[in-house]
Parts: sequence; structure tokens; C-alpha cells
Amino acid sequence: MTSLSDSPLRTAVVGSYPQPEWLIDRKRLGARVPRLRAHEIWRVPNAHLEAAQDDATEVAIRDMELAGVDIITDGEIRRESYSNRFATALEGIDLAIPGETVGRSGQATPVPRVVGPIRRRAPVQVRDMQLLRKRTNRLAKITLPGPFTLSMQAQDDFYRDDEALAMDYAAAVNAELHDLFAAGADIVQLDEPWMQARPEAAKRFAVKAINRALAGAPGTTAVHLCFGYAAAVSDKPSGYSFLPELAGCAADQISIEAAQPKLDLAVLDALADKTVLLGVINMSTVVAESAEDVAARVRAALQRVEPTRLIVAPDCGMKYLPRASAFAKLKAMVAGAKLVRRELGAG
Repeated sequence: MTSLSDSPLRTAVVGSYPQPEWLIDRKRLGARVPRLRAHEIWRVPNAHLEAAQDDATEVAIRDMELAGVDIITDGEIRRESYSNRFATALEGIDLAIPGETVGRSGQATPVPRVVGPIRRRAPVQVRDMQLLRKRTNRLAKITLPGPFTLSMQAQDDFYRDDEALAMDYAAAVNAELHDLFAAGADIVQLDEPWMQARPEAAKRFAVKAINRALAGAPGTTAVHLCFGYAAAVSDKPSGYSFLPELAGCAADQISIEAAQPKLDLAVLDALADKTVLLGVINMSTVVAESAEDVAARVRAALQRVEPTRLIVAPDCGMKYLPRASAFAKLKAMVAGAKLVRRELGAG
């Protein structure tokens, strides 16, 4: 198996890969990012759904390998959104009478309603990780929603204390994380987009919650922070409202988007002790970048980050792209990283 430190400018995906149209109704998928379960998006009857999801997961893994990606995921094929599968599997929530929060778009969104202590009743994604580990000998990453984001995507009718809620979510995430490493994960990533959306609350307790979620991790850990899916957020700022603070978190890697927002890369100076997953693939267009486009974005980052601390990645998950577009973008990403590796004399 490839080592995490074998070569500079490794390539990775952030998490999701497009689910095939025979598996999901893409029009329903694109209507919103669900916080509750959205069973209606699946085209396959329940009796055959797990087997169909297994098949689609193998397709996603194979696409990533064919594109030449070094660090791959299961494509999050079983998920209706990046967070709802885990969030709705926990104790302490009422799904029959959901709550409501205001999302990034300013619209009210149905969410899990917290009515008791948040606890993980059983592993949620271990089978996903086991299948990924069986199907690839490359570095394997699996993603979990982070505790801060989970706390922002719920209506709290029990704790009445957002930090206490986040810390119990962190304990549930931590239990899952340990099981995922035991199932063969090389990297476990926490997705925390709501730190950018709620920076004042994040500054109070997000790092504390992340550190609790990552406590005792026996392998490499990452935190992904983005401005939201390009399918839902078209106008993105050139700087993060919360990012330098992650220099003090326990994660080994920080994943950020830089291509679509044309991020001011000076912020990388604040992450000098972290490996950076740099977003070089724009999710707002179906047109694939050229290898030279990717290489130029990588070269700009290398002015601030040494090659062994830089991983080349898309801005965010690829879930909302057509599969052909996602595959072409991954190929361009890998080709661009190879261009720069050759320039560095690293092969």
C-alpha cells in the first residue's frame, strides 16, 4: 500500500463522486441538500438498494483509480447528503417531528430535532469503509460530518447550550472515527462547512469540538472547510471567515477550496504545521480544467507551502457534477500535478 509520505503533490478527492442516474433521481437530488432522510431520491426499490449502492460504489472507486487519483473515497454513494446519513442515525433526535434552521441561503430548512442526549447507537459507515478497503489498495479516506456542523444543522430542544450539544456530537463522531480506522481507513476526514457559515460560534467552540472528535485517532485525520456546494452557492468570497484558527486543531490535514473563489493564498501561511488539501478544481462549471490550469494553481500554492505538505484536490465534493465531467476533471487534476512534479524533479 502507498505511504502517506511517499511523494510530493499527491492527489485526492474531497469526498463525494457523482451517483449514477440509474441509482438516483438527479432532479430531486439537486433541489436541496437534505438534513433529514430523503428516501424519495433513490430509483431502486429498498429490497435491492444496498446491492445497487454497492455496485455504484465500485464504479466510483474504479473511476478514481482510472483517473490516477492517489487518495480515494467510497464516493459517498450511499448518502443523500454529506451529513444526513450519520446525523439521522443517532439517538436523541426526533425525526417524526423535525425542527427547522435557517440555512446558508437564508431559507428555512427541516432538520433533526434534538430531544435527548446525543449518542451513537451503532456504527453507521463501517460497512462503507470495509467495502472501500476491499476494493482498492490505494490510500483510502472516508468522511464524517464534523461536530460543529452537526450542531448547526439541528434544532436544539434539549441542551439549550450549543457548545454542550456540539461536544456530545463530537463524542458520537469520535466513536465512529475509531471504528472506521479499525475497518481499514488510512484517513478520516471531518466535513465542517458551517465553521465558515457561523464564524462567531465557531470561534467559541469549534476547535474544542473537533479536538474531542479526533481524540486518540490512530491514523491520519483531516478537516474540510468550504463555502458550500457550487450547485447552491455561486458567489463565493476570496477569503475565509474562519480558517487560521484551525492551526490549533488536532487534524493533520486541512482541506480548503481555492479554485472557484480565487482564494487569497496568503492564508496558507497560518497553516504552516498542517498538510493542505488545496482545491484546484472548480465545481461551478462542467468544463474540465486543462492540466496547465491545474499546474498554475499548484505552482501558486508552492510559493507558500512545500511540496510534501501539499495535496492536490477538487474544491469540494463532486456530487452535483455529471459523471463524465467529474472524471475529466480528475484526469486533468492528476495530469496537472504530474506536470509540477516533473518540474520539481520528483517524477
